Amino acid sequence: MARMHSGAKGKAGSKRPIKKSVPVWQRYKEKEIELLIIKFAKEGKTPSQIGIILRDTYGIPNIKVATEKRITKILEEKKLLPKIPEDLMALIKRSILIKKHLEENKKDETANRGLLLTESKIRRLVKYYKSSKRLSKDWSYDPDKIRLLIE
Repeated sequence: MARMHSGAKGKAGSKRPIKKSVPVWQRYKEKEIELLIIKFAKEGKTPSQIGIILRDTYGIPNIKVATEKRITKILEEKKLLPKIPEDLMALIKRSILIKKHLEENKKDETANRGLLLTESKIRRLVKYYKSSKRLSKDWSYDPDKIRLLIE
């Protein structure tokens, strides 16, 4: 599939194993994995950081196969899921950094285009999260208010 804002058509990226079963060398049971996820969430880690830590440190290659739930589902059940989704928060932080850059470098047209593309992705994601009820219907993206909320 083509990239969103360019003509590139790359397919590069890591592939998951085809086999959908728990590896024989995995030591952790379902309850232990859930407790680890809760522990890391209370430390302030995002769901993707939790997945990377569990993969690299604890040797759990696929949480969904081991627990039959995604990390976000486990966090949602335990009421530990952040109010703003992780991918949306990353895009908002990126737009704030681009705006800071544009304040110092007013003639940087490439950064200006990057800001436009980033904000269009934010609006698209907000629309999706409102329709899937992850964000409330009255939530809106206001760059000035969001900047205060994040910083």
